[in-house]
Amino acid sequence: MDERSRISDLVAIARDFDLDALRVRVDGRTYELRLREPNVAPPPAAAASPSPAPAALGEPSRGLVPSASMRPVAAPIIGVFYRSAAPGSAPFVDLGDRVAVGQVLCILEAMKLMNEITSDHAGVVTRILPENGALVSLGEEMFWIEP
Repeated sequence: MDERSRISDLVAIARDFDLDALRVRVDGRTYELRLREPNVAPPPAAAASPSPAPAALGEPSRGLVPSASMRPVAAPIIGVFYRSAAPGSAPFVDLGDRVAVGQVLCILEAMKLMNEITSDHAGVVTRILPENGALVSLGEEMFWIEP
């Protein structure tokens, strides 16, 4: 398959799944497509009935004020957020856990691929923002880590 056909196929996939961006590694090459500007607001989501969640877990970042030393971990891709490797298994990290650089924090599933997301920072997990099974957007904050 030539380069132009491969890129056309990737654009078609991104449009079929209404993706803002797509990053794929094929035969040792990485292709990254951005179909929308990252600052464009997504369409409003349908209102869901609120369910109680533990403090700092699954809370949207709106209204929360991080400390100056807090380090966010943002989604590098669009995908479904999973806290553990399999349903019923222990989460990779919990609130209050100390994490090291390179430690797995969660999995993002994108197009049937499970992508382990690791920490770029060492410290203590103080917030886990998305709910397990929620769709996260490119650049959306998922964890707050305090050194």
